[in-house]
Amino acid sequence: MRSDAVKLGVERAPHRSLFKAAGLSDAEIDRPLIGIVSAQNDIIPGHVHLGNIVEAAKTGVLINGGTPLVFPVIGVCDGIAMGHEGMKYSLATRELIADSIECMVKAHRFDGLVFVPNCDKIVPGMLMAALRLNVPSIFVSGGPMLPGKHKGSAVSLSTMFEAVGAVNANKMTEDELSELENNACPTCGSCSGMFTANSMNCLSEVIGLALPGNGTIPAVYSERIRLAKQAGMQVMNLVKSDIKPRDIVNEKAIENALRVDMALGCSSNSVLHLTAISKEAKVPMNLDKINNISAETPNLCRLSPAGCDHIVDLYEAGGVRAVMSELSKKNLLKLDCMTVTGKTQGENIEGAKVLDHKIIRPIEEPYSATGGIAILKGNLAPLGAVVKKSAVVKEMMKHQGKARVFDSEEESIEAILHGKINQGDVVVIRYEGPKGGPGMREMLSPTSALSGMGLDKSVALITDGRFSGATRGAAIGHVSPEAAEGGNIALVEEGDTILIDIEKGLLQLEVSEEELKERKQKWTPREPKVKEGYLKRYAKLVSSAAYGAVFED
Repeated sequence: MRSDAVKLGVERAPHRSLFKAAGLSDAEIDRPLIGIVSAQNDIIPGHVHLGNIVEAAKTGVLINGGTPLVFPVIGVCDGIAMGHEGMKYSLATRELIADSIECMVKAHRFDGLVFVPNCDKIVPGMLMAALRLNVPSIFVSGGPMLPGKHKGSAVSLSTMFEAVGAVNANKMTEDELSELENNACPTCGSCSGMFTANSMNCLSEVIGLALPGNGTIPAVYSERIRLAKQAGMQVMNLVKSDIKPRDIVNEKAIENALRVDMALGCSSNSVLHLTAISKEAKVPMNLDKINNISAETPNLCRLSPAGCDHIVDLYEAGGVRAVMSELSKKNLLKLDCMTVTGKTQGENIEGAKVLDHKIIRPIEEPYSATGGIAILKGNLAPLGAVVKKSAVVKEMMKHQGKARVFDSEEESIEAILHGKINQGDVVVIRYEGPKGGPGMREMLSPTSALSGMGLDKSVALITDGRFSGATRGAAIGHVSPEAAEGGNIALVEEGDTILIDIEKGLLQLEVSEEELKERKQKWTPREPKVKEGYLKRYAKLVSSAAYGAVFED
């Protein structure tokens, strides 16, 4: 066992003494030591209940002969951090989470790991750590929140952000806003739509590191507790068989994840995270490959924010297994991939079927013949940009408009809320990339404000930062190279014409090459926005969004 390094032999008597100081008996020390990696905290709605999931996972480990030992990781609530300096820290925590888990596991020599995440950067950070460490591991998330109800309709956090714009446009009163506020997020769990957290929890099933049901069983269902017990029991089987994450997550598994991503209409952030996860798995990945898979994969689901349905509806329609079963009808998945169940994906989805074709379309009648995410390129994004195509209205699939240029998210929000953005405009928000932000902030506040004002069908947004999984509309993020690195987005001037053609994968600044060269010669790098602390170090180390915004080697 890996833990023998900290507990066997005369020379390890001091180590055993410390284990006993923590309350462990000789029998417990003799068993495999299983780290329970817990993201529980009292501030993130998706995490407040994780103590129950952790206890259930511990029970499963005990049932099957292991000794569970819990240790924590940090987490940022993207919703609470949205629209202010706090969002600079969200993506940056992904690397901290992976690094801190590496430190804990390498220092204490666990034999196996149960990861208990739930929200945006915590899930990918833990996945990166699992693949980097390559110790037998299994994931069980806290599960999705149930949607709220307001005036007979299902609502969620994205509804709240859009309501801010509605109030500023005098389409909603503050009393109505308060009523909505009290109903939009009714339970614990990761926010109820196909936002980033739920996207990554669903894809954890597909890459094979989580049990079926991980992405869709609601947080408040007792089935979630049973799943956690099963995960605790199953990690012991992985330890006994020495089945490790990199035995499971290979090029075929990543390809499966990308295909299901396209079918589900996952968050555009999944591109950023799957690229980073692929690097830890030592699997080659680039944006062209993602675009090729999108071109071949039909979009079968339109969950919030792309539609009115939520994760609980996907659960009731058959979950991720049903989506995979539908894709398998056209041989779009590699079903021989091994998973933490000890079975292949083909065996895992055997017997799965769609229970509601209003939620999961038949593969012969998809929402679109191509996937829910598109990669755009052109002189404005030579290395690529990302858009959640499935959440873009038909009118905005092709758009040409005048650039309205802002050098920060705050400037853009002020202009939007004060009615300074007009129909047909293209809002450009720059110096918000991984280095320039630093931290590549999500931009749910400006996109939601535009939606709430009714401008999502006529105004596009482009940024070298990111957009939330809860964003809908022609919101194009991850523009690379970013402005801070001298990318062409830094050269856009007020009133320039920008052409967006999502179907053709084009993002073009309608300015001559000669003019761009002249502007480039005049351009000078900006002073860093943050000059101390972790973000200063992060800005120096982080790579382009095109490469997953991981730390440079």
